[in-house]
Amino acid sequence: MAEQENQPDRKRFCCTICLDLLKDPVTTGCGHSYCMCCIKTHWDNEVRGSYSCPQCRQTFKPRPVLVKNTMLADSLEELQKAGLQAAPADHCYTGPGDVACDICTGRKLKALKSCLVCLASYCEKHLQRHLQSAPLKKHKLVEPSEKLQENICSRHDEVMKMFCRTDQQCICYLCSVEEHKDHDTVSAAEERTERQRELGLRRQTIQQRVQHTEKDVKLLQQKEEAVNVYADKAVVDSEKIFTELIRLLETRSSDVKQQIRSQQETEVSRLRELQERLKQEITALKRKDHELKQLSDTEDPYQFLLNYPSLSPLSESTHSSSIRILPLKNFEDVTAAVSQIRGRLQDILSKTETEIFQIVSKVDVLLPQPGPETRADFLKYSQEITLDPNTANRYLLLSEGNRKVTHMSKKQSYSYHPDRFTCLPQVLSRESLTGRCYWEVEVEVGGIAGVGVAVTYNNISRSGNSNECEFGCNDKSWSLSCYRTRYIFHYNRIMTPVSGPRSSRVGVYLDHSAGVLSFYSVSDTMTLLHRLQTTFTQPLYAGVWVYCYPGDTAEFCKLK
Repeated sequence: MAEQENQPDRKRFCCTICLDLLKDPVTTGCGHSYCMCCIKTHWDNEVRGSYSCPQCRQTFKPRPVLVKNTMLADSLEELQKAGLQAAPADHCYTGPGDVACDICTGRKLKALKSCLVCLASYCEKHLQRHLQSAPLKKHKLVEPSEKLQENICSRHDEVMKMFCRTDQQCICYLCSVEEHKDHDTVSAAEERTERQRELGLRRQTIQQRVQHTEKDVKLLQQKEEAVNVYADKAVVDSEKIFTELIRLLETRSSDVKQQIRSQQETEVSRLRELQERLKQEITALKRKDHELKQLSDTEDPYQFLLNYPSLSPLSESTHSSSIRILPLKNFEDVTAAVSQIRGRLQDILSKTETEIFQIVSKVDVLLPQPGPETRADFLKYSQEITLDPNTANRYLLLSEGNRKVTHMSKKQSYSYHPDRFTCLPQVLSRESLTGRCYWEVEVEVGGIAGVGVAVTYNNISRSGNSNECEFGCNDKSWSLSCYRTRYIFHYNRIMTPVSGPRSSRVGVYLDHSAGVLSFYSVSDTMTLLHRLQTTFTQPLYAGVWVYCYPGDTAEFCKLK
C-alpha cells in the first residue's frame, strides 16, 4: 500500500482518449497531450477542415503537424522504470456476463475467483491475500459466480453448509437444529461427495453408452460402405450382362436381316431371269406374227402357196400356260416367328424381373425393428396422400386439394388419359409408397355398396371392368371393403371377413421392406382389423374405390 501511495498520479500521464499511459506522446497547440496514434485517428474521423482538441474543443486550421514530445516521452520512460504501472488491459475490465471484483472501486476488474467462505469475488490483485495468508488459504475458492448470495440462508443470514435429505434442500446450521431438527441432515460437503459419486457412475454409464453407440455408428458406416460397394458392383455387372444381351439381340437381328435379304436377292434374281426369258419369247412371237401377217397379205396365190411351207413351226413355250405365284407367307412367317420370340422374351423378362425385385427387396442389413404400437407411434410415419386426377374414374369427383373423392351420379368432364380407370370407380394416389408409411382415410357410406381402401402396384390394368382392374381381385392389389356394418379383406379374388369395431376412420400401416400391411379401425383407440405378411416387389400406391351409391365419400386425412 505504501508503495502504491508513493507512486505519482498515473492519471496525469494517461491519454484521455485511450485512458492508458501515453505512447509516443504529442502535444497540441492548446497544451493537451495525447498518444500520437489516438489523436491522429480522432482527427481522421472528424469533418474535413475542422480539427479540435478532444478536451477543450479548441479548433485548429489547417491540421497541425504533430511531432513527438520527446521531453514528455523521456519523463514517462523514467517514471515507468520507477514503478508507474500501466492501466490494466481493457479485456481485464468487466463486460456483459462477467463477474465483477467486489473489492475494486470505480471501474471494476473481472473476478478471477469467488470465495465460498467470504462470499465475495476477487480480481487477480485482490485475490493475493487469499493466496498468501495462511488462514485465508483454507477458504474454498471456486470459479467466479454471481450467485454467491444464494448460499446465504434468508431466515438466519448464515451460510448454508448443511443439506436436508428429507426435504432435499440446502440449509444453514441453525435450520438443522430448529425446523429441520428431526430430519436426515448432513453437511453439504458430504452430500456433494455422495452425489459426486453418483454423477461419476452416471457419467461412466453415459460414456460406456457413447462408446457402444460409436461402435454401432462405425459398424453402420462400414455397412453403408459395403452396401454402396456391392450395389455399385451389382449395377455395373447387371449393365454389362444386359449390354451383352442387347448385343446378342442385335447380332441375331442382323443375322435374320441378312438371311432375309439373301433370300430376297435369290428370289428376285430368279424372277428377273424368268422375266427376261419371257420377254425374249414375246419378241420371237411378235416376229413370227409379223411373218405370218406378210404371208397372209400376199394376194398372189402362187406366191402364197410357195412360201407357206417355208414357215417354221412354233416352238414350245418355255413356261406353263399360267404362272402360279405362291403367296408370300414365308416372309410373314418370319415376322410371326420373331414376334413369338419377342413374346417368350417378354415372359422371361417379366418373370425374371419379379424374381430380381424379390431378391433385391430381401437385401436388408439391419435386423427388423419392432413395429409401432400406439397411435402416436404410427403418426411418426404419417404420409400425406393426394389423389391423381389422371387416374380417377369419370364418376368420381376429387376435392379438398385432391384428398377427397365422392361418387357422382353424372360423369365428370375429365380428358382422356391412359392411366384413367375407364369402368371401375377407382382412383390412385400421386405418391409412391416405400419404407414405413401410415395414413388414415375417413369413409362415409350411405348405401349398401361400401367404400374400399386399397394399396396396389402401379401396373394394375386400367381399361375395362375385369378382375385385372379391380382392387383386391388380382395379385397386384390388396383392399379392405368398408360397409355399414362389416369389413371384408380382398386379395387375388379371395374374400376374408374381418371382425372389429366399425369406425368411420380406417388407418393403414405399410412397412414395405418388411412386407407388412395392416388395417386399423381408428377411434379413441386403434384396433387391428387385418394384417398380412408378404413380399412387395414394386413400390405401392394408395387407392380407394367408391361404388355405385352417389354421395359416398373417402377422404385422406391430414395427420400433421
